Amino acid sequence: MLLEILALPVEDKIFYAVLVFSWTVYIWEAYLAYRQRKIYSTTTHVPTELGKIMDSETFEKSRLYQLDKSNFGFWSGLYSEAEGTLILLLGGIPFLWKVSGILTARFGFGPEYEISQSLVFLMLATLFSALTGLPWSLYSTFVIEEKHGFNQQTVGFFLKDALKKFAVTQCILLPVTSLLLYIIKIGGDYFFIYAWLFTLIVSLILVTIYADYIAPLFDKFTPLPDGELKSEIESMSKSIYFPLTKIYVVEGSKRSSHSNAYFYGFFKNKRIVLFDTLLEDYSPLNKSGEKEPGTGEENEAAGNESKPKPKNKKQGCSNPEMNSFLCFFLFAVLIGRKELFMAFGFHDTQPTLIGLMIIFQFIFSPYNELLSFCLTVLSRRFEFQADAFARNMGRSSELYSALIKLNKDNLGFPVADWLFSMWHYSHPPLLERLRALTGPKCCYENMCRKIMLSHFSHFLRELKPLIETEFCWWKLHL
Repeated sequence: MLLEILALPVEDKIFYAVLVFSWTVYIWEAYLAYRQRKIYSTTTHVPTELGKIMDSETFEKSRLYQLDKSNFGFWSGLYSEAEGTLILLLGGIPFLWKVSGILTARFGFGPEYEISQSLVFLMLATLFSALTGLPWSLYSTFVIEEKHGFNQQTVGFFLKDALKKFAVTQCILLPVTSLLLYIIKIGGDYFFIYAWLFTLIVSLILVTIYADYIAPLFDKFTPLPDGELKSEIESMSKSIYFPLTKIYVVEGSKRSSHSNAYFYGFFKNKRIVLFDTLLEDYSPLNKSGEKEPGTGEENEAAGNESKPKPKNKKQGCSNPEMNSFLCFFLFAVLIGRKELFMAFGFHDTQPTLIGLMIIFQFIFSPYNELLSFCLTVLSRRFEFQADAFARNMGRSSELYSALIKLNKDNLGFPVADWLFSMWHYSHPPLLERLRALTGPKCCYENMCRKIMLSHFSHFLRELKPLIETEFCWWKLHL
């Protein structure tokens, strides 16, 4: 069998390698989800260390909610993988490219108008994705979220919102893609540098205009009213030299009762956004006018503020740009390889957009998986550092309360399988963060390192028998 595989043409090897890797990743993800689903099914009582901060009713609600989401995730993931495989096996990509050519030809644009055909292809592809994903989104929103008391949308609002998202996406995606393709076409040998600079500039522009011009198309943003909460946040921002310019409240309650808080912006222009659902128990936005003890909204915002410490900020800004530059450079190296296009059914043409899709989505997929895992580990490390920063400010008890409130409001399940957590969680699980916040202060960093090293050593122990089995198989067959 191995000799037969080696005898295949290069394009067939590429095609089957992409399929095998895709299913390998899916099986790995399904295995991790199975482990976590087992935790949801078997952990039916509140752990002893959570007895004082989580009641049995909330624990059971969160368990059932996460179990429903996990079961839904299994079926939607299986469908997505099967759909992607069928598209590749049946030649869906070259078929859609051909349809795009027929449509552009009807408007008098021949094959030489590659960018026009690319934009039609992109629009049809995103439309197909939106339509096939719509039933899953409807089920998630109106069955699972509705069942557990989170959904606030009507079907009409949902569909109107979906249409609006699709329209806005096209308004941004199509012009940006056409300019990018044009730059690649005329850029010469160093087009990858110009393409990278273009995507960098577009990213900065989108970050700048998103809150003022794009987000308000979907949600209502209002300035946080003057009062104790606003004063607390501004005072804390000044004390840590956080360049806060505005604080907004977003009307997330018209979609969902989930709550959250985040900040955005760059350089000296940072803004904090609080969900109105997060502030329901906080004066003066509530009807009673009294603050719920231990809610800690301002401290959750402070926890978010503390994340971009100078070192983290440089790493956070530089890593995506370095990765983007590397990807464009490798794209420049690979774009001339005809076998890459032949592997996916393009024997006579080599469209630039298709090259971007093949290389970035398929050829780079092993690198993307590895990068995603590394970024997850890095993000978790930054979260521990952010918690340590809040603790050093003397705010550990308030952050402790804020974490519990967010977990309770969103029905987060506090118990996680270590392997599922290590692979997926960009934020440490609740229990790990609470342990670190309440542990000895001098040992905080060592505790965080021990948690991460413990996960890694667990991973190696479980991986060892698999490696030994694989080694024996190769020994027997070679």
